Amino acid sequence: MLNKDFVYRKISLIQEDLVRLSDLAKFSFKEIVRDFYKQNTLERLLEKIIMRAVDINHHLLLEFATEDVKTPKTYKETFTELSKIGVYPKEFGDEISKSVGTRNILIHEYDEETDYSKIYNSVSDCLKDYHKYCEFILNFIKKDKTD
Repeated sequence: MLNKDFVYRKISLIQEDLVRLSDLAKFSFKEIVRDFYKQNTLERLLEKIIMRAVDINHHLLLEFATEDVKTPKTYKETFTELSKIGVYPKEFGDEISKSVGTRNILIHEYDEETDYSKIYNSVSDCLKDYHKYCEFILNFIKKDKTD
């Protein structure tokens, strides 16, 4: 059964962090990378936003998956599979799923030295995409009549 309270809480937390991220986006790249606290706050906000969305994605997929929807093996697939249950268009799912790459860079530290400009440049996409994501999710669960 869809737990709307869970989804609403996660959306609310994402929206709060988007406001905080928007505040940090006002700083230049140099201002961010020169300030340990700004840089780490930006990284943590990105990670939390993306992982909260993944939590929502898993929940929705568990509740609404059909035979046409495969069980996601990766976080990226949780975004692309949501389009198959009608949450948002396929193109949007393909686009927002790229944010998982940013999360992976932050978490796994693949390179000895991360190209921080890629992280910084992902902020504007994150702000744009996750505002839309929240709208899509809220509209989708409002249509659910199972409760």
